[in-house]
Amino acid sequence: MPFHFQSINIVNPATFEGGVVYAIVFLAGALVLNRMLRLGVERALARGSRVHIDRTRVKFISQLAQIIIYIVAFFMYARYIPVLSNLGNAGLASVGVLSVVAGLAAQNTLGNLIAGISLLLYRPFNVGDRLQVAAPTGLETGEIESLSLGYTIIKTDDNRRVVVPNSLMASQTTINMTRDDSRAICSVSVVISLDSDLDRARAILLEIAGGNPKAKKIDGCPVTHLDGSGIELTLSVWCDNSVIAGGLKCDLLEAIKRRFSAAGIKIPPVERVITIKG
Repeated sequence: MPFHFQSINIVNPATFEGGVVYAIVFLAGALVLNRMLRLGVERALARGSRVHIDRTRVKFISQLAQIIIYIVAFFMYARYIPVLSNLGNAGLASVGVLSVVAGLAAQNTLGNLIAGISLLLYRPFNVGDRLQVAAPTGLETGEIESLSLGYTIIKTDDNRRVVVPNSLMASQTTINMTRDDSRAICSVSVVISLDSDLDRARAILLEIAGGNPKAKKIDGCPVTHLDGSGIELTLSVWCDNSVIAGGLKCDLLEAIKRRFSAAGIKIPPVERVITIKG
């Protein structure tokens, strides 16, 4: 008989024991659903190489769906627990005040969430795109590693992670260096003395660029400045992406110094002897 009494208490949501049992059941259900959702997302992303899948959208919606599952599970649990139901009815009059307080306390979080949804809808960039953004350390360039409900994480070339709130990502000017066309131009400006052979200097610059495998197309090498200190030539070369362009700059500068010295082309000793653009 005592066993029968306890079993009734366990299944009765009006008792403490019943409330605990229902809480465990609903929590377990939410955990199972979230587990199934994560496995489904992982399998979908694993097939991404064979089927076109928007990885950014899938990950974002997955995180949002997991939160919704827990919220729905809680409200379903509260529906079966008389104590919570009565408490909700008694506190209905204070819902407006609580919502205002919660809104003020979580305005940054809500702003990031809304901004994240906006980024998902308008899609100015996706996971894997290469961006240039403004940060407290200055301009940062890197690849988007993840886009979550609140933050966008950018992996820089030196393996640092720049964590940017979605509200800031949605409001600032961002340079997408990958979208549609990943090509980047490498622009190197060199100043030669007025008595140097201009045509010879230009021929050397074009020859150096043409012989480098990182250079895909030479855009030109015009005179871009002329004054009493010298003649400025600007060599512009297209590369596959901005990372390769950065490496090409270093190659060109070293080769230019060696070839100019061998050819007797003088570089005037001023502060702006060699400048790099782009």
